[in-house]
Amino acid sequence: MATDPRAVIDREPMSRFQWGVVATMVGLNALDGFDVLSISFASPGIAADWGIDRAALGIVLSMELIGMAVGSLFLGGIADRIGRRATILSCLALMTVGMLGAASANGVEMLSAWRVLTGLGIGGMLAATNAAVAEAANAKHRSLAVVLMAAGYPVGTIIGGSISAVLLSIYDWRAVFVFGAACSILFIPLVLWRAPESVAFLMHQRPPDALERINAALARMGHPPVDVLPAPEPAARKAPLIDLFSPVLVRPTVLLTLAYLAHIMTFYFILKWIPKIVVDMGFPPPEAAGVLVWASIGGATGSLILGLLTGKIRLLALTIVAMLLSTALVIVFGRAQTDLAALSTVAALAGFATNAGVVGLYALIAQTFPTGVRATATGFVIGVGRGGSALAPALAGFLFAAGYGLPTVAILMAMGSALAAIALLGMRRRTVSA
Repeated sequence: MATDPRAVIDREPMSRFQWGVVATMVGLNALDGFDVLSISFASPGIAADWGIDRAALGIVLSMELIGMAVGSLFLGGIADRIGRRATILSCLALMTVGMLGAASANGVEMLSAWRVLTGLGIGGMLAATNAAVAEAANAKHRSLAVVLMAAGYPVGTIIGGSISAVLLSIYDWRAVFVFGAACSILFIPLVLWRAPESVAFLMHQRPPDALERINAALARMGHPPVDVLPAPEPAARKAPLIDLFSPVLVRPTVLLTLAYLAHIMTFYFILKWIPKIVVDMGFPPPEAAGVLVWASIGGATGSLILGLLTGKIRLLALTIVAMLLSTALVIVFGRAQTDLAALSTVAALAGFATNAGVVGLYALIAQTFPTGVRATATGFVIGVGRGGSALAPALAGFLFAAGYGLPTVAILMAMGSALAAIALLGMRRRTVSA
């Protein structure tokens, strides 16, 4: 009788090689986190070098978010056709070219184009690494592996931001992008060495050498080989997007999409504008990068604590509280702090609440939608949200350019989290069985 290699992976203990695959995916997500915020670290130097105003800078800060939305919606599907590993390698190539292009850009238009290209790679990478890490882990540790991968994002901004602060004290803003490109290049041989194509993907696609490649992967994991593969499963009907707007699902689809879109605008206002705001207060760029690092430390802590509390408090209530805290703390951040220590503290607290809200929304999406439409729902909600989030840095830039001060802009941008809390309150009236 044929043995399903996926069942072998599910029931056997995790090997060092499997944890190595997970670690590689954590590193890739950390790279994504740094690449997204590299423009934030560089923005004070760009504004000073080119003499651009806050409105133009806001547009530049939004560009890779547009690319991420397109990458999430379209490149994520490519990973289901060509494989997780090939998609990851392709996205690393896109990110490398985009970062090198940004380092050589001599104007807003070219820099914006290179940031869109970088965003495409980041968006596709997020989808591929999520699948790859889940398929490398066994059933017992799958959730832990995915949580660890998600935690890589703020860790990347912490490590990358700390290195950026050092680079900015020695070189100009272009060094941040060169560093990002170098990291992307270094990950290519690491992925080739430590991340074989997932067994689940090979089982699904059944290339001519599927058995040979699956057994090679099982051997590296320390699992016994299989003699023959089970018959392919009947192709499941793909859930069309219209299913999300059926009478049963339309309410959670609309409310969760609205909540994610609104909150992510507040989230990216904080992450994208902190360095420029701090520099405009009179602090040097390296110290401004340090404040953003504290916001990322707060974000990583928020992810961890929310995850620990989900076993004790209802997820919906927990996420609503995080949204309300985010609203309050972003407003407090706008009340121009007088010294760097106060700025760093408030930034860390705001990062804690905003990131906890994002993690809570991811979990709510997975919990709310039934299995048959869960992947479609996740792609739709996050894709629309990321596309909409591109408005946040640009909107803040236009508000600054129009003469509004930081306290007013912070209040207006904090309203995204408040709107998200209101949308989630509407979720209490009806839940969908998972």
